[in-house]
Amino acid sequence: MNTGFYKDLDTNFEQACYLSEKDFSHEELLEMLKNGNIPQKQIAALKLDSVRNIDDAGLLISNLTGCDGKIREAVAFKLFQLINTIPDAQRLFSALSPKIYADATIDINANICRLVVDSVKYFKNNSSFIQKYTDYILKYTNEALDELDKFVLRDKKYIINKQLFKLYWCLETLKNFHSDINFSTLSQILERTADLKEYTVREKAAQIVLLSGKFPDLRIKLSNDANYYVRAVFLNH
Repeated sequence: MNTGFYKDLDTNFEQACYLSEKDFSHEELLEMLKNGNIPQKQIAALKLDSVRNIDDAGLLISNLTGCDGKIREAVAFKLFQLINTIPDAQRLFSALSPKIYADATIDINANICRLVVDSVKYFKNNSSFIQKYTDYILKYTNEALDELDKFVLRDKKYIINKQLFKLYWCLETLKNFHSDINFSTLSQILERTADLKEYTVREKAAQIVLLSGKFPDLRIKLSNDANYYVRAVFLNH
């Protein structure tokens, strides 16, 4: 399997232009997704206009994690596009492993996180998928919170920010599936996130509290938060 670039920048640019202008059959695009290098996989993902069966869907999603960011972002974009344009795509994609979507939800690229979170919302009718997916997200949420509890002021900021970023996208996901989460489990997470110093995390906690219509004590607390954006969640509600 060739997963790198071409031999030099000029060749890479020339081949990328060639690939973007050339028409490929469905089978050729699948072969590029399977065995291509970085530009080939990226272009193949962007050019793919359908998934005809579970194998097609699985091959595309196999490039959603564990490879170059250019490929991952192209696949996330195509996932969202196909789900919104191909009638059977939701069924095919939701039949795949929930873990790969959960891992992509906390990608280091926020564009990928957003595209995956917005895509998985369409799988709500697949209760088995949602249960497994949210179990992973809850696991990653608690891991991030546990790691943040361990940090002290001397820890490097980028290490802390990495966990906050992960937590942010986990909460964004839980916002979409709050009604599928056990009350006690969700309550414990909201209690912990409502006290974190990072206001964007508290803002996500506030959004979940508002949408759930529960947790009155937390609503009072967050509606009086020191940060305007956290308080603003409850304005006009």
